Amino acid sequence: MRKDRFTNSNPVRTERTMAHFTRWRKERARKLKDYSFVVPSVRPDLNFLQQNRHKPSMTWVGHSTFLIQHSGLNIVTDPVWSGKMALQKRLAPPGIHLKDMPPIDIVLISHSHYDHLSITSLRRLAGNKQLLVPAGLKSKLLLKGFFRIREFHWWDSVTINGIRFTFVPSQHWTRRTPWDMNRSHWGGWIIEPDSGTEDIGGSDMQHADLKPADTAAAPEAEPEPFTRPAVSERPAIYFAGDSGYFNGFKEIGSRFNIDVALMPIGAYEPEWFMGPQHVTPEQALQAFLDTGASWFVPMHYGTFKLADDTPREALDRLENGREYYRIDQHRLVILPLGETWRLDGG
Repeated sequence: MRKDRFTNSNPVRTERTMAHFTRWRKERARKLKDYSFVVPSVRPDLNFLQQNRHKPSMTWVGHSTFLIQHSGLNIVTDPVWSGKMALQKRLAPPGIHLKDMPPIDIVLISHSHYDHLSITSLRRLAGNKQLLVPAGLKSKLLLKGFFRIREFHWWDSVTINGIRFTFVPSQHWTRRTPWDMNRSHWGGWIIEPDSGTEDIGGSDMQHADLKPADTAAAPEAEPEPFTRPAVSERPAIYFAGDSGYFNGFKEIGSRFNIDVALMPIGAYEPEWFMGPQHVTPEQALQAFLDTGASWFVPMHYGTFKLADDTPREALDRLENGREYYRIDQHRLVILPLGETWRLDGG
């Protein structure tokens, strides 16, 4: 059923007036920020990524873009390889160059904001990619020339190659033009092995078969893999998208047994402005605890200057918050750009 406008489950207002922006601009003029810290990066293991069809892994490309390999599928979240966002240049290069990406089977979109959906990046991704998108976004993508699209409302799901993808709530908003405010939805994604039960999404979201794309030729050099925690051969992954803190995190945790949570920690300052739509690092940790996930991977920081916080500030607050909540330091997996975390420990 089509909705003209989508809303959040909690009664919050994400709309901002010119007076809000004027206040923010005046506050920003008084701030001195140090952007000398750049998120570390490593040379990606392209040989592994191009050939891998069995081992679960995730690689941080930057911002909210990950390459996730799971059960023979190459999955990309919120594809953005853009060199700038509005007038702001990218703070750190992508962890994997777009030309080096393996052929993509599944693209997961959390919402339509430009820092989460780049049409140019999407077009340039190789592979016979299936797009899984929030309700209301399919018509826009059809006009852009994409046709393999499935559209989801909250809690809808589909199973592809034995992996269930479920679109789950977040607290946010959307807009790509002055005329389409909240005309498409927003949310996160659960990626998990199929339990064999009926799809939540009903008759229009039946089990689908998808043949993985052919692998490309691999480069000769292969870096040594990093030592990271072993999770599972078939892990459940929560990609939170963009969100303010809300009680939906607890509901997500009650419905799913999550291994790894990919949580945003950036674009939160000033908090009076960003609060309804972006969690602080401390709120991200509380959301992580709400979901009951085992491991926390931070994202949505260090790539674009979207607010007044810096990458260093976000990481420092994350560490202080970890100590406050007494979370074991090994449960936070802070990935450099380009590093591949082999989730089965192999």
